Amino acid sequence: MFKKRFGDYSLKHFQRDLTAGLIVGLVALPLAMAFAIASGVEPENGLYTAIVAGILISLLGGSRFQIGGPTGAFVPLLLSIVTIYGFDNLLVAGFLAGCFLVLMGLLKLGSLIDYVPRPVVIGFTAGIAVIIFTGQIANFLGLTGVKSHPEFLDNMGELIRHLDTVNVYAVITAVLGLTIQLMTSRWLPKIPGPLAGLVVSSLAAYLLYPGQVRTIGSAYGQLTASLPVPKLPDLSLDTVQLMLVPALLIAALGGIESLLSATVADSMTGDRHHSNRELIGQGVANIAAPLFGGIPATGAIARTATNIRSGATSRLSGVIHGLVVLLIMVVLAPLASHIPLASLAPILMVVAWNMSERKRFIYMLRWRSGESVVLVVTFLATVLVDLTTGVGVGMALAFVHFINKMSRLDISFHPASDLRRNAVLVCNMKGVLFFGAARRMERRMIAALADKPKFVMLNMTKVLYMDTTGVAYLSEVILHVLRYGGSVYLIGAQAQPLETLIKSGLGNREGIHHCHDLTDALRKATSSSHEQRPASQQHVMLSAEELAI
Repeated sequence: MFKKRFGDYSLKHFQRDLTAGLIVGLVALPLAMAFAIASGVEPENGLYTAIVAGILISLLGGSRFQIGGPTGAFVPLLLSIVTIYGFDNLLVAGFLAGCFLVLMGLLKLGSLIDYVPRPVVIGFTAGIAVIIFTGQIANFLGLTGVKSHPEFLDNMGELIRHLDTVNVYAVITAVLGLTIQLMTSRWLPKIPGPLAGLVVSSLAAYLLYPGQVRTIGSAYGQLTASLPVPKLPDLSLDTVQLMLVPALLIAALGGIESLLSATVADSMTGDRHHSNRELIGQGVANIAAPLFGGIPATGAIARTATNIRSGATSRLSGVIHGLVVLLIMVVLAPLASHIPLASLAPILMVVAWNMSERKRFIYMLRWRSGESVVLVVTFLATVLVDLTTGVGVGMALAFVHFINKMSRLDISFHPASDLRRNAVLVCNMKGVLFFGAARRMERRMIAALADKPKFVMLNMTKVLYMDTTGVAYLSEVILHVLRYGGSVYLIGAQAQPLETLIKSGLGNREGIHHCHDLTDALRKATSSSHEQRPASQQHVMLSAEELAI
């Protein structure tokens, strides 16, 4: 495997990977701490995740450019789990989620991401962005006494009640960090904007007004300068049962996020990731991270894109990124304790703004269609209730919308009669004849057959699919015609509908004729009419022109 992945590797490739890994490592450092704090855990837990999970995801995942670690998508979910169950149980949930991800990969479920509708993904992502952004308002303003709640509206209430505790120095620090970050990203793109904003604003707070703003050290204590000794989390039966549902949510969210990130990497490089291998790699990383106190990790879209833009050529850049974070943690841990929380807030706010999918959200909203409703409902449910409800309601609504669209089976009737009592009814069908449309089709057909036409021609050339419910209701229509003595002509039935009809035992029944096209059906109907009439009447012919079709 090593030769397959690194067989053509050269010194030039290594130099490019070294540069990319160094840049991504510098970008990942503040993000790892910020995401950890936003998730309700200590900043070093985010660093442990970036190191352990980041290295393993790069080595074992299905994309050679993927950068893994703590991400914004996990913040609302992890904060909720920590608030309700505590940090130790979060480690259990992360470990179990890793097991689920490995199982999903082994069962080859990586392609399931293709079945998540785009409005659900965009609405869900935009909802997460709102939660992250609003969750940093307190640190941006330097508010004190603000408590975190699982519910969005409760958190907004906390902010409003504590607006009188605004810290001017914190606001100055946050605005300075935001300004430097945006200016650097625009005018000096080779320098990581988040890191530049963090360093400048931290130095300003430390030198100009020391002790006036909350820092990592004052809020969480001194950062640890090394990885902890690996320790297995509590996997007792009671704890495992308690954390099964949170673990499944983490696994589902992590799988979706990592595969989306890998897809973005493919679009940027022309490469092609392996979905199932990606899930397995993510699973192993999430099994290992909790052993060192790390939180759940997944593919990070922004860091992956930075890795690619920085010239990465292989998985080694991701490994180097993890080692860079480790080196900085070991060497600069005492200095990191002086970082103000107000310096981290604008970093997460910019991340939230960039991940908000605002352009796609507005574009899809302008459609004013059923998908727009799915988008808005998913967004509101994610923000106002929780992530699980957001995805669940979004998927359910998308399914209902899909069924509603697919059930619009187009049926048109073209009645005409020949010169001797024999009535002809041509029915053109277009769409999918399945359980959502079958009952409506039967009612319309029975109503159209009220005059009991002798020849009923079902034009099925544009029926793409028919399920067992569809064939059952269609059978009722056909049997109704046969019972009153009519004949049915099936025109141009495609392979799947025809196979379904034959399996039902209806396709070969007497009185049912299979025809290539309408002309063929009319010819057979004319021949049948001649056989039933006296010789003096056999000059009567049926044609497509007479039916005005």
